[in-house]
Parts: sequence; C-alpha cells; structure tokens
Amino acid sequence: MTPRTALNLAILLALSTTQTACKRSNPVEGVPSLNLKSSSFGDTIPNRYASCEGLDNESPELSWSAPPARTQSQALIVTDPDAPIGTFTHWVLYDLPPDMRELPESIRKAEQLPNGSRQGTNDFGEIGYDGPCPPGHSTHRYLFDLYALDTKLNLTPGATKRQVLDAMNNHILAHGQLTARYQH
Repeated sequence: MTPRTALNLAILLALSTTQTACKRSNPVEGVPSLNLKSSSFGDTIPNRYASCEGLDNESPELSWSAPPARTQSQALIVTDPDAPIGTFTHWVLYDLPPDMRELPESIRKAEQLPNGSRQGTNDFGEIGYDGPCPPGHSTHRYLFDLYALDTKLNLTPGATKRQVLDAMNNHILAHGQLTARYQH
C-alpha cells in the first residue's frame, strides 16, 4: 500500500467515524415529525417580531400538529445558528401542556404562564422571547424547534437552553422545525 493510499484510507475512516458520531448525537433523528407553522410570517420574519431598537419585539403566533398520544409536555427553543459568537438562543419555553396546539402572539415575559408553561433564560439574559436583531445588515436564519416529550421537565423557571436539552435527553417523542430569515 502506498503512503498516499494509506492516507486516503485514514481520512475516509476518520470521516466515517465522525459522521457516525454526529448521527448518534442528533437528539431528533428517527422520531416522528410535527408540522410547525406560523401565521405571523412565512420565509421572512417581519420587524414586529424583532428586538432591534424601536421595534415591537412581540413573540409570533405558532401552531402545530397533534403530538404522539404518549406526550406529557412540549418544549420550544428558538435559536439563531448564524450568530457571530455561535448559536444564539432567543426563546426557551418548556412544560407546555400536551394538548396545546398553538401559541398566540405576544406571549408575556413571565417565568410561568397561566397554563403552567415555564419560560427559560435566553442569551440576552432575559426571561421569555427576544426576537432577532443580527449585527450590521446581515441576514440570519432563525430556527423554531418544537419537541413533544414523554415527561414533564419540572425544571425551575429560568432554565437555560442547555438545561432544557439535557432534561429532554431520551424523552423526545416527536420534533418539528420552522425556519425563517430576518435582516434589519
């Protein structure tokens, strides 16, 4: 075997091992899909739902299909994967009732909502929703990820995205994702 062939084989082995590890670490692989949509926006998020200075910073309306019958709670996490500092979290909402199928616009910023849902701390250091406001005039993607869970998380209000994801580990029954863009 030539040194070049050995190097190519080593690279292929490393790539296949990395891809296998990535597939195993994906928490939503192999689970049923939820149809997540919004009447507030299509492919582009309007200024009303952005947090840049002078804008409304209202949370958008979201609705989704019925989760699996064993669902005990639901969680929503909104992130910007294009942020210069890495993925930036805009909203963490968990312990949504299992029979809930929509969120109205303008969810108030409170640790706990009347239906028992709890809001976590976003990467602005705030409780609740804080919309997009990418630096400069760049366009960023915003991912709205909804999870149906076979347990209630029972985390205290103000939990971080990492705490919610850790608590959800091995409890995801279904997942839905909605992607939209924003540019200020």
